[in-house]
Amino acid sequence: MILRIIAVGKLKEKYWQTGVEEYANRLRPYVRLEIVEVPEARTPEGARRAEMDGVMDQEAKTILERLNKTETLTIALDRKGKSLDSEELAKFLELQILDGRKEITWIIGGPLGLAPSVIEHADLVLSFSKLTFPHLMMRLILLEQIYRSFRIIHHEPYHR
Repeated sequence: MILRIIAVGKLKEKYWQTGVEEYANRLRPYVRLEIVEVPEARTPEGARRAEMDGVMDQEAKTILERLNKTETLTIALDRKGKSLDSEELAKFLELQILDGRKEITWIIGGPLGLAPSVIEHADLVLSFSKLTFPHLMMRLILLEQIYRSFRIIHHEPYHR
């Protein structure tokens, strides 16, 4: 199975890079992981709602261009999405594997979130919390939860 993460922004800080590399390495026995970084659009200082919408639309265009629209299940991360606990996420992923799904694409927006066009395109909108997390941190959180899911699926020990 291919797991693709399309994420707005580039990880510049070494601590984010190290964390992402760690979980990417842990996932290698289970899946082929691809991380696609798309440029973060510049938000003008003191931007109004219309300007912020324009920034999100610009990022959305780039995200949607990167999607393999026919082969992938698309999951957008948004705090207003459906909440699953770790066991439910593992069960969801296991069902995708058993159904013969070959590819899942996860989408992480930028500092302003995801444009409605990306949310509407998603097969599932998933929330990891009602809290707002920095988009760069969300990449690490997502990888950890995917890794946890595969440990659960394979009945392998992992802290609870």
